[in-house]
Amino acid sequence: MKKLLLAFQFLTIIPMQDTGDVSGEEMGKTTAVFPLVGFAEGVVLAFLAALLLKVFPAELTNALLVLVLVIMNGGFHLDGLSDTFDAVASRGDHGTKLEIMKDSTVGPIGVVAIVMTLLLKYVLLNAVSFQSTSVAYLMTVLAMPLLSRWSMVTAAFYSSAARPDGLGRLFIAHTGARQLISATVALIVLMALVCIMVSQFSLLMFYIMFAIPVLYAFSFGAVWFFKKMFGGMTGDSFGALNELASLIFLLSAVINNARLA
Repeated sequence: MKKLLLAFQFLTIIPMQDTGDVSGEEMGKTTAVFPLVGFAEGVVLAFLAALLLKVFPAELTNALLVLVLVIMNGGFHLDGLSDTFDAVASRGDHGTKLEIMKDSTVGPIGVVAIVMTLLLKYVLLNAVSFQSTSVAYLMTVLAMPLLSRWSMVTAAFYSSAARPDGLGRLFIAHTGARQLISATVALIVLMALVCIMVSQFSLLMFYIMFAIPVLYAFSFGAVWFFKKMFGGMTGDSFGALNELASLIFLLSAVINNARLA
């Protein structure tokens, strides 16, 4: 339970009870339950979407969902996204890029990254809502944060730390095969239970046969890219990966829906 509380405290702004003193190892091993946090976020989003669609059109509902997701995360991952893109856009060496990431000032590329990510998330959610049945749309909304959180665990397992300190190093150092397997089992079990409950067996096959492999490959590729750019991953690059993984998942859902149309 403590591990789950720590994961919620780190990944969201949802109030949780005080867990007392926490070691670096305890914090690092919370990656095993990242999908549970993503599932809780997804349930909140799907519940809100079901309520909002009774009052508002799909376009406004999706805009509000994007806003709610940003608020739930406290803009934490978007900050990492902007810092990461500012650093990628620079022409310095690894040390220079890492210094840019630490700078609290947001550059023009960082602003563009935030705006485009939010815009694409909104557009892709609209596309899913227009292509799908209401149940399939709500399932996609629920699965989005669940799969993006799992992508962070996959990246932590395969990556090395760009800095000798920081939260990124803690997750990388303490995410082993046990954490990755636990996170993957939780992901598959949760998605299977929900899909069975709403009789969406074709969606379950899509998640297992397409979405999960695509995000696994994306996470592996992102680790390689960040290794080349920065010499490894940082807390900011994990935030960027989470945001980009959401877009990759939504894009895969749009492609799947178009294939079935």
